[in-house]
Amino acid sequence: MTSTLSRALSGAWRLPRGVAFLFFNPSLWPLVVLPAIIAGILLAGGLVFGLWAAPIVEERLVKGGPLPLELLVGFLIWMATLSAGAALGFGLALLLVSPILERLSRRVERIVRGTADDKGSGLAWEVKESLRGSFYFLAAAPGILLLALIPIIGPALAVLWAGFALAFQFSDPPLTRRGLGFGRKRAWHRRYRPEAVGFGVAGLVALLIPFADLLVAPALAAGATLLVIDLEDRDGEAE
Repeated sequence: MTSTLSRALSGAWRLPRGVAFLFFNPSLWPLVVLPAIIAGILLAGGLVFGLWAAPIVEERLVKGGPLPLELLVGFLIWMATLSAGAALGFGLALLLVSPILERLSRRVERIVRGTADDKGSGLAWEVKESLRGSFYFLAAAPGILLLALIPIIGPALAVLWAGFALAFQFSDPPLTRRGLGFGRKRAWHRRYRPEAVGFGVAGLVALLIPFADLLVAPALAAGATLLVIDLEDRDGEAE
């Protein structure tokens, strides 16, 4: 348990480390601005959608019962709907800015390693893998919403799943450059699940911080790249 927690905290630490890395490398700032603006706008739009949808969902699902139970179910519905709206908006933003974030990830690796050589199987393969990775977090949003509606344990499980999906999304570029296909990426994340979930949950928490959420997408791109590099250096392999 202690080992799992320490690994999760180690993964979470890569997010503030990503922020610091961007701050101390001004050459990366041009690649930060546009993703930050687009992610901020669509994240806000997703929250507005959640605010609009939550009372509609609550009205249809809450059909009477003891007042404490109604309040609990209503609270869960609001939290789940807002979270799903934010995830949807952020997922759409990631689809739009994924080429810029991939370039940012590549630049981060070049600064750290001096090179970011690709080990993929050609442009068509890389485009296919990039699209699969870009849709991962967006496709997970409905499942996160449904899971969050389960009383007691649902919200916690939804947060863990959302964190894992977020980590999968942002680690996709550096893992693709290492020649890992979708199945091998899933195996990588199973092996490093505590680090990945810790990193992703830290990203979810940052999304809730006003103004800080503007930097989340670039910071996650940089942090995920650093996470892959650090784990690779620690274990001597990328998978």
